Amino acid sequence: MNTAPTAEPPKRLNFFERYLSLWVFVCMLVGVALGKMLPNIIDSLSRMEFGNGSHVNIPIAVLIWLMIFPMMLKIDFSSLGGIAKKPKGLLITLFVNWLVKPFSMALLAWIFLQHVFSAWIEPQMAKNYTAGLIILAAAPCTAMVFVWSYLTDGDPVYTLVQVAVNDLIMLVAFAPIVMFLCGVADVIVPNQVLITSVLVFIVIPLLAGYLTRKALVKAHGIEWFEQVFLPRFQPLTVVALLATLVLIFAFQADNLTTRWNAVILLAIPILVQVYCNSGLTYLLMRRCKVPHSIAAPGALIGASNFFELAVAVAITLFGPHSGAALACVVGVLVEVPVMLSVCRACNASRAWYQRGANA
Repeated sequence: MNTAPTAEPPKRLNFFERYLSLWVFVCMLVGVALGKMLPNIIDSLSRMEFGNGSHVNIPIAVLIWLMIFPMMLKIDFSSLGGIAKKPKGLLITLFVNWLVKPFSMALLAWIFLQHVFSAWIEPQMAKNYTAGLIILAAAPCTAMVFVWSYLTDGDPVYTLVQVAVNDLIMLVAFAPIVMFLCGVADVIVPNQVLITSVLVFIVIPLLAGYLTRKALVKAHGIEWFEQVFLPRFQPLTVVALLATLVLIFAFQADNLTTRWNAVILLAIPILVQVYCNSGLTYLLMRRCKVPHSIAAPGALIGASNFFELAVAVAITLFGPHSGAALACVVGVLVEVPVMLSVCRACNASRAWYQRGANA
């Protein structure tokens, strides 16, 4: 007698990740309320910087570091050896991430913010918003992409390779791209401050994560590291993320309440960019006959952003009350629901994709 195969249960996020959009909304309400009710305390927190005029906010920096370090612990750079076996998917991902995404966002920001929406946005503020969107687009997703990959049955090893290579490229490409595109947009970016932010938010946690992972795996084994040690960071990461969002929204309380129309306007180029880049990556993967398990996470990496880093850099460069910081905060607001819609599109089109990839 033939037994029908047991259907796999649908992939689901954990409780926190499933309702992340709700948590972001709650953090926004709490942060704005604190910003309005306790303006002196919030102002004092926003002025806590590493040196006068550095714009490196100490509370935000500590919380961002607590979020980024666990992400870096998950990256196994020994997996880079698998690149040679499946190079096409990685090359397409890198092409979209570094040669299309930041430049297309700069173009979209210029079109929408400085022309289409010019009647509602002052020219100088439009440039500030443009800088924030450039920073957002220049930082490819590092952590949440593992969640999106899981939901689309992505190849976990290849997803890890994509993330690891992106992180290595970010070390050398993020600052030059931001400086170049902001210069084109006529926005002055202090080079030293940007380089400092890259060191603080990428280089140091990446190096610390690599050394910590190497030492602990050698001492206790990979199974203990992944099943015992890494889960201990989950509550810390969640608390740091929520606390960061509350502070960001508290610092942006006046912007969010007095410039609520700007939030809507900023969301439009972000949405256009996300869907265009994810669609471009997905179609290029299909054209090059890349397996769906690689194409789906590749499309998601091409669409999502490392918003924790983007917010930190925007605050570092322009201050917590700036338009650039607000632009990155809008990226936080739209990230989860938009990426879930891209996941659903990838899953719904799986049969169509495979027909083309196998033709």
